[in-house]
Amino acid sequence: MHNFDHIRPVREDFRKQYKEKHPNNKSVSVVGKAGGDKWKSLSAAEKAPFVAKAEKRKAEYDKTLQAYNKKLSKSEVHDDEDEDDDSGEG
Repeated sequence: MHNFDHIRPVREDFRKQYKEKHPNNKSVSVVGKAGGDKWKSLSAAEKAPFVAKAEKRKAEYDKTLQAYNKKLSKSEVHDDEDEDDDSGEG
């Protein structure tokens, strides 16, 4: 998992806090830079809960994606069988 994946939960929390403290700021890049700086300043121990949250989300995503792909492949098999039945005979 890339650091970007780990920073997402931090960024979500940070964005909320930043907007509360700076309600007039409309610049997404300023918030993003401040969030990145905050992430870089955290120790490994401070990052740990966010990394765990990101890993949990990734595992859930992988499970959902796997189920979707399995369902999709079954659907394609049935579509192929339907195409064979529509050969125009009969």
